[in-house]
Amino acid sequence: MSDEQPGPLTVDQRRAIFKALVDAQDGGAGVAASRTTVAGKFEVTEDQVRDIEREGMAQQWPPLG
Repeated sequence: MSDEQPGPLTVDQRRAIFKALVDAQDGGAGVAASRTTVAGKFEVTEDQVRDIEREGMAQQWPPLG
């Protein structure tokens, strides 16, 4: 996995990551494990996943809203 991203993630990409994170946690994965899994799946860092998680919760992205 590369530390470099070709550019900023789009809103659609961030929403997909957020949905995958919520789905993983709803499926029984712990918070830390779900972040690690989703980061690997989408080839982003766990810090990016945390930022996306905060953004999604603040804006009530699906599946929350």
